[in-house]
Amino acid sequence: MWAGNTGGGTVGQRLLIIFFRWFNLRLGYAVMAVVVPFYMLFARKGYLAIYHYFRRHFDYLKWKSFLKTYQNHFFFGKIILDRFAVFAGKKQLFNIEIIGNEYFTELLNKDKGFVIIGSHVGNFEIAGYFLSQNKKTINAMIYGGETQTVQQNRSKLLSNNNINLISVKSDMSHLFAANTALQKGEIVSMPADRLFGSTKAVECDFLQGRADFPIGAFALAAGFDVEVRAIFCIKISSKKYKIYVIPIGSSGSFATKKEKINEMVFSYVKELENIVKQYPEQWFNFYEFWK
Repeated sequence: MWAGNTGGGTVGQRLLIIFFRWFNLRLGYAVMAVVVPFYMLFARKGYLAIYHYFRRHFDYLKWKSFLKTYQNHFFFGKIILDRFAVFAGKKQLFNIEIIGNEYFTELLNKDKGFVIIGSHVGNFEIAGYFLSQNKKTINAMIYGGETQTVQQNRSKLLSNNNINLISVKSDMSHLFAANTALQKGEIVSMPADRLFGSTKAVECDFLQGRADFPIGAFALAAGFDVEVRAIFCIKISSKKYKIYVIPIGSSGSFATKKEKINEMVFSYVKELENIVKQYPEQWFNFYEFWK
């Protein structure tokens, strides 16, 4: 269903923005409810991955796993529509509740930068559209495969909130940009639940299975001796999102940098598991995640 970029093409996405300027978001949801079964039918790999996720890792019966798979795809569709509603200037439609905001603001007042880690659970991107501060620039790593429509609207909204976008490139220049940002005392934001072609990972217990998690964000934090915050942005209702800000720390009882990195990875995976157990329908890794 999703391979790192938003479907619909440039023309379709522009029409969607125009649609939301004139019509109610709930109408878009109603259309999505009808469209979702076709996605499930024709994007079979994504459908099976999510079905197996519910069947094997939550031990749901077959009928319940199928129902939950539909709910998962529907949630994902609504989250995509929410993004385009914001692009259309309907940001005021949504209410945001922040849990643990003090863990974020305390680091804004320090000289050092820090690392924010996200995941493909809920709607991490929309958090950037609603949270604004002018103390530190946030340098967010993204993939550059989106259409011009998405890239332009995304850049415009995020730049207004002091967020700079860094495209992930094959020449690894994004890593130099991240290093420079932390040297300047800024913030680096990146996902921590997908390998993105990297072979540097830690195998962890996660939801009754074993899965690899990348160490990139944690190695960056350990290298610059900065703190890490995980942010999860969860859709609660049609017009409400709840943002969780969670410290990802280490006990300090480690002898090497590798041990520190591993401990942070395990801490993050534990918090991710807690969130996914609360909101299982909002897990949006549409591939066979577990070994």
